[in-house]
Amino acid sequence: MAVLRARKPNNEADQPSSPVLRFGSDKPLKLDAGTLLSPFQIAYQTYGTLNDARSNAILVCHALTGDQHVASTNPVTGKPGWWEVLIGPGKIIDTSRFFVICSNVIGGCLGSTGPASTNPATGKPYGLDLPVITIRDMVRAQQMLIDHFGIEKLFSVLGGSMGGMQVLEWASSYPERVFSALPIATGARHSSQNIAFHEVGRQAVMADPDWHGGKYFEHGKRPEKGLAVARMAAHITYLSEAALHRKFGRNLQDREALTFGFDADFQIESYLRHQGMTFVDRFDANSYLYMTRSMDYFDLAADHGGRLADAFAGTKTRFCLVSFTSDWLFPTEESRSIVHALNAAGASVSFVEIETDRGHDAFLLDEPELFAAINGFIGSAARARGLSA
Repeated sequence: MAVLRARKPNNEADQPSSPVLRFGSDKPLKLDAGTLLSPFQIAYQTYGTLNDARSNAILVCHALTGDQHVASTNPVTGKPGWWEVLIGPGKIIDTSRFFVICSNVIGGCLGSTGPASTNPATGKPYGLDLPVITIRDMVRAQQMLIDHFGIEKLFSVLGGSMGGMQVLEWASSYPERVFSALPIATGARHSSQNIAFHEVGRQAVMADPDWHGGKYFEHGKRPEKGLAVARMAAHITYLSEAALHRKFGRNLQDREALTFGFDADFQIESYLRHQGMTFVDRFDANSYLYMTRSMDYFDLAADHGGRLADAFAGTKTRFCLVSFTSDWLFPTEESRSIVHALNAAGASVSFVEIETDRGHDAFLLDEPELFAAINGFIGSAARARGLSA
């Protein structure tokens, strides 16, 4: 096992612009698929300083198309970190007070072992030869990263959407290692509707003639059109009808009349096409297949005899769940079912439903009520943990 500090790479999948923790054959990753992944690596970023007691660590778990650059510039896009509004010196997650860790999930495409990584057995990208990855697999790998830092108990684990699934898995699989947990805009399982949307996206990717059965790198190709369509379809689910109408309505795009053709007549069409085109520049198509599959397979209750409360039996972790009124991807009912299960397990739990028309993506935006909820929960947990302000 070795830690490599960042250097400017040519390949973010193998040599990312962030620290990397590599595990050799002596420490394989056990996967739910029944195989061992070895060797493998985890790319991560840290912010702030770990205190002497190692009691101030916060693990941030990213969503489906996120990465480890939660509060630093993305090396591919050049854009600010996806949660810089929340994390940093003097911010709600104050990095002058807390040590924040965020890793690229296993199966991702920005440095942790994924389908775009080089398979040491062949010298070629894994492609579909990589075993299917689950949310639990991601958390197992994160646990190995946390062990590397010598952290016995995380002060908090938080994340939204797929990140929220990881938070729930952490709290269930390693309750003794999580002091507080903040799952946002998520669920304890993926609904049939969500699985259906993901399948549309996967089929769009696989139908692209440049996909080549997942071996597009070997052909010098990328299934950009298929991945762009997948992103367009998924992006609709992250928004709400009210937000779309407020922002776009039926406004035309750079024209005064309909063209009676199939160009982007409407602003919403142009917006979705832009989302698709920019996405393919930063994300790997096979990783999209793997990430969506990991969410589809997630079902915390099924892992505990069908009773969700048993997933949290005896937990001492403090929980705060957050949902959004206009989130139809993970509606409030999903969070309420988790709250009920936690109550049945005798857990300490609070719940906040935030009124907004911004849809599922609200957890990534400047939402004052969300920030107030996180600030209150983190502050209360810090006092209970004995972390000075």
